[in-house]
Amino acid sequence: MESFARTLHGVLQDIENAAKLAGRPGAVKLLAVSKTRPAEAIRQLASAGQRAFGENYVQEALGKQPALADLALEWHLIGHLQSNKCREAALHFDWVHSLDRPKLVDALDRARPATMPRLNVLIQVNVDGEASKSGCPPEAVDALADRVAAAPRLRLRGLMAIPEPHPDPMHRRDAFRRLKQLQDRLAARHPDVDTLSMGMSEDFPLAIAEGSTLVRIGTALFGARDGSPPIH
Repeated sequence: MESFARTLHGVLQDIENAAKLAGRPGAVKLLAVSKTRPAEAIRQLASAGQRAFGENYVQEALGKQPALADLALEWHLIGHLQSNKCREAALHFDWVHSLDRPKLVDALDRARPATMPRLNVLIQVNVDGEASKSGCPPEAVDALADRVAAAPRLRLRGLMAIPEPHPDPMHRRDAFRRLKQLQDRLAARHPDVDTLSMGMSEDFPLAIAEGSTLVRIGTALFGARDGSPPIH
């Protein structure tokens, strides 16, 4: 656990340093991406103080959650959401980052129990227009956001994107900037909008510089999935 604590502290310090450079100290939160990681690794990182964890696949998360039920964790679904997984997502997650089409709005809203807090929702934007990537086009964000905001069991919180993995960092920075502009326009119309999920292990300082409030980091915390140590 001591190595997890050291790594977590280092990542949090890097995030805060980037936030300070951007003139927003304390404004950026860490989402630990735990996809493919065993429940025990999540427990160790939680013991070091991390509470928010992101999973790509509903079924993978459901396999881990019972073993971690004694911990007060916040679960985020960050991977592509299939309509036939909406019920499980609505029942077992606190956040969904990947809402990208209208049919998911109704399915999530119907499945979210009234006894639970409203499900926090981010709209995934295909900010670079990649044919192979999920996400709604930027011009469709407003209509989809209005639909989410009107759903009684959902809470619209903002936007998420995964820019094209372009070798030029400035290309990705431009994508982050465009997403922030979309977020600002959305927040002017919807008062609950406060979250911009963008930036991963290799580019989170650029994302923070352009306004990210939540960075999704896996490799820098857990190491590479081939067993290599964290890159921090």
